[in-house]
Amino acid sequence: MTLLQDFAAGQADERPGATALVLEEERLTYGDLEARSNRLARLLRELGCRRGDRVALVLPKSPAAIVAMHAALKADCAYVPVDTASPAPRVGRILRAAEPRVVLTAASASSLVDGLIAEEALGAETAIGAADGDAVSGERFRTAFGAADWEALPDGPLDSLNGPEDAAHILFTSGSTGEPKGVVITHRNVAEFVAWAIGYFGTRPLDRISGHPPLHFDLSTFDVYGSFAAGAELHLVPARLNLMAKELAAFIRRSELTQWFSVPSTLSFMSKFGVVEEGDFPTLERLLWCGEVLPTPVLIDWMRRLPHVQFTNLYGPTEATIASSYFTISALPADETEPIPIGRACAGEELSVLDGALRPVAAGEVGDLYIGGVGLSPGYWRDEGKTREAFLPDPRGGGTIYRTGDLARVDAGGVFHFVGRADSQIKSRGYRIELGEIESALHALAGIRECAIVGVPTQGFEGTAICCAYAAAAGTELTPASIRAALAKTLPSYMLPTRWRSFDGLPKNVNGKIDRSALRRDFTEDDRSPEAGPREPLRSR
Repeated sequence: MTLLQDFAAGQADERPGATALVLEEERLTYGDLEARSNRLARLLRELGCRRGDRVALVLPKSPAAIVAMHAALKADCAYVPVDTASPAPRVGRILRAAEPRVVLTAASASSLVDGLIAEEALGAETAIGAADGDAVSGERFRTAFGAADWEALPDGPLDSLNGPEDAAHILFTSGSTGEPKGVVITHRNVAEFVAWAIGYFGTRPLDRISGHPPLHFDLSTFDVYGSFAAGAELHLVPARLNLMAKELAAFIRRSELTQWFSVPSTLSFMSKFGVVEEGDFPTLERLLWCGEVLPTPVLIDWMRRLPHVQFTNLYGPTEATIASSYFTISALPADETEPIPIGRACAGEELSVLDGALRPVAAGEVGDLYIGGVGLSPGYWRDEGKTREAFLPDPRGGGTIYRTGDLARVDAGGVFHFVGRADSQIKSRGYRIELGEIESALHALAGIRECAIVGVPTQGFEGTAICCAYAAAAGTELTPASIRAALAKTLPSYMLPTRWRSFDGLPKNVNGKIDRSALRRDFTEDDRSPEAGPREPLRSR
């Protein structure tokens, strides 16, 4: 079984001058990627990295970050990518859990590293180094090494002790208790999906593939390793374009992409602003999405404008590695209200719709969606309790199944259909978010007496609106703007509420618990645009 670093290494052996990576004016060939990652891997080993250690990547999406990923793997480590736009307290919780041997960073993230040191999130033995350019300095640190310290090292291949079942990376997702959960993903998990995907989509060296998601988001794993396994070009989408619909469309044209893969909210955003012309993107062959529901009217708009493109819906949680099922749309949907199916299981995967006793439900009935097969993570990083709760013995004997928390049904033809969430976890702008983590941050704010966070589906590009209901303590003046500003110090921007209501006391059900169903109804009735940002709260009636 191939290790993930072997994809690019194989291309470097056969086609060292072929382009592997592009970010604006910066290009990296497969030979460059192999040589640079080998040198950095040698330095990581000199710093004491051993099999099973973690290397944290406090880096923006860039060729240097891709080099660092491969270097960590070649040093027999697992890499831990983090969101450099997240507040230091949240990144600190991730790094305290991961306990990295080395942190690789860049000048653009120096303020975050300063914050991590202030949070005491890094152990005294943790080395901090620059993955690109000169050594980096902040108010509280100076990196122990820069690129000059490893670029002179030998660039030949390293022997590897890792095997397919070893961790390749740990991806931290939102946790209901306020502590992010680390999903362990093995080399085999990713390699199995990549083998299916490049076979199904027919990926080839002439392909030019988008790299839209950030590297801490699991969708990026397919962009990176799918491209390199096929010997294609990976075109990283600059993060600054994410809120510039016209520029995203121009990027697709200018890069002459053959494949685009993103969360649906990006497609909704581009559709909303009408930036895709009739017959646009003549080189584009495939358009893929994953991470949340794509509104059918948006899909219809794209399909009418791009009749030459194949459209595929991918479905799967981080715990099942990128995606577990697929559905390629063969014809323009006739009904704008009919959701797109999540389809059939990818090779080596298995989807099941079960009842509360883990028995299969009849065709057409709604039940809990479970996933098994080759993509399943071995569990959560150093959390046996959460692992046992979510990863269950398969009642049919042998193997493990994962409780997704999604509701689904299977039609008479064996096609799976997503129905909704069974718990408080939502998808917003493609991110999986535990509403409890936002509530935990809210409860920590001075002046909050009661609060609740609920998700409400929208037709907008965000997919699900995050709604905040709150009651202030006596004598306290709170506004949505002040609460949002306080939350922004501990939560990333995509977790901040976009709809607000102020109450004298939150509505309760007969058990004395907060009536979240009533709150969802209230927010659903609010027809004001969720994109408008914080508003003055509505008082409870």
